[in-house]
Amino acid sequence: MIKLYQFPVSHYCEKVRWVLDFKGIQYQKINLVPGPHVRKILQLAAKSQVPVLENGADVIQGSAEIIDYLEEKFPERRLTPQDPVLAEQARGWEARLDAIAGPAVRTFNYHFLLPYPSVIVPLLTAKHNVLVRIMFYVGYRKLANTMRGWMNINEVSAHKAMNDMDEILNELRQIYANTRYLVGNEFSRADLTACALFAPLFRPNGYGLKWPSDHNEPQEMKQWKHSHERALRSLAIRYEQNR
Repeated sequence: MIKLYQFPVSHYCEKVRWVLDFKGIQYQKINLVPGPHVRKILQLAAKSQVPVLENGADVIQGSAEIIDYLEEKFPERRLTPQDPVLAEQARGWEARLDAIAGPAVRTFNYHFLLPYPSVIVPLLTAKHNVLVRIMFYVGYRKLANTMRGWMNINEVSAHKAMNDMDEILNELRQIYANTRYLVGNEFSRADLTACALFAPLFRPNGYGLKWPSDHNEPQEMKQWKHSHERALRSLAIRYEQNR
């Protein structure tokens, strides 16, 4: 059976889960936690990042690369348009969202929520037992500092993330106000990527996590999300329709 090595909280892993479910592919989730995951992943792939897909002798790392692989091996319910021009546009959107929106959403969320271990620890240890959760609480101060350093999370990067998201969300809002899909006349990997990567901001049930309450968010975070409510709602609708 296909195995997906993942963090349940990761929006890049959600991209791959969605594609596998969309295509009706049976697979096993191997849930990892940040930090201890490194040893396992480096036994399989060149880098320590998830998601990693294992299918027999095939090991594929990275969400876009995994989607390419699944499109080739399981061509039913394609997410890449057949038309070469539209396919290039869809991949272009995906690459831009992967490179800009994904890191920006992650930076934004962790910058504002890392001061609250009662919010972050359950997300990082989702699908794991209480002992793992306790260990994260015990070492939380070091963990939070490590995450800030590893992902370059600070006031400057957080405000850059908000500017990056602002630009892309405004563009998405304008496009979705006039058409149902980003590329062509069908749901594609472009729409899936946009919805999956921004999902931690609108927190859909289909993601498979128990999300924290909005009441626990700092005021600046609430205000920013409220100011982009229309754009996030357009993504939430497409997520619900296609997930």
